[in-house]
Amino acid sequence: MSFKYIVFSAIAVLVIIIDQLTKLYIDRVMDLHSSITVIENFFNITYMRNKGAAFSFLSNFSYRIPFFILVSVVAILVILSVVYRLRQDQKFAVVSLALIFAGALGNLIDRVRLGEVIDFLDVHWYRHHWPAFNVADSAICVGVFLLAVDMYLEERRQKKQGP
Repeated sequence: MSFKYIVFSAIAVLVIIIDQLTKLYIDRVMDLHSSITVIENFFNITYMRNKGAAFSFLSNFSYRIPFFILVSVVAILVILSVVYRLRQDQKFAVVSLALIFAGALGNLIDRVRLGEVIDFLDVHWYRHHWPAFNVADSAICVGVFLLAVDMYLEERRQKKQGP
């Protein structure tokens, strides 16, 4: 097995395990909508359930579960296809895609198992709350950011090499 597949698999498995364990823990020890203050006026652990996508987008759409499962499966297949096509030297892209893959799969597990996603990370400034999120959401965001950085750096490398 090549290095890129080992790195991809290790990161994805680790993130999925952390994501699922944290969600299971929150579900077992907290009541829905209960909150624990971690940093006053900035960060709480708040048990929420999200039937939609980011910011509860499409939470009232009648075919939301099949739709989100389909979108997740398509995203996972596209990511695996892209990883297969990456060069061995594109390590940064492998890490980025592993994070996005793990996040998509972590939330897909919730949707299949529960019909919704467990969120619990609550960042806020006094009463102004960012929508609650989870480890999978964080992995997707970090992965997308790193992938954008990698694409920018790859473009610069190719410009330096010339035609």
